[in-house]
Amino acid sequence: MAISSTVNIKNKRASFEFHLLDRYVAGIALLGTEIKSIRQGKANINDSFCAFFEDGLYIRNMHIAEYSFGSFYNHEAKRDRKLLLTKKELKKLREKGEEKGFTIVPLRIFVNERGYAKIEIALAQGKKDFDKRDSIKERESKRELDRAMKR
Repeated sequence: MAISSTVNIKNKRASFEFHLLDRYVAGIALLGTEIKSIRQGKANINDSFCAFFEDGLYIRNMHIAEYSFGSFYNHEAKRDRKLLLTKKELKKLREKGEEKGFTIVPLRIFVNERGYAKIEIALAQGKKDFDKRDSIKERESKRELDRAMKR
């Protein structure tokens, strides 16, 4: 039985603030009320980031709104949530993430065809101000080209 869902929560600032190098798709260890809130689209990953602790990779500062029908079983909105990756991927991310200038940022949350919440993360390197200006110029020139092609 396939569950169809259109949940696609994006971090639009990530591609503007960082050069995205490697992308990974990870599962998230969630509570019952958290997955229900995500399926309603009530999550925010704009200010969140990933960090390693002793037993794995965690996403920090991700806001998932409390479930409206969850009584005293509700979750904390901004708790740390464990990301589920293979040992090989974790080892590679830990090695790269410890280098200077690299960080792990979440890009989007989605629900797959089996109904599980997944998160796309990327190994990223911060952009300088002139890189951001180049991104803006490229985006504007692409828009102008699209407008010209439309006419």
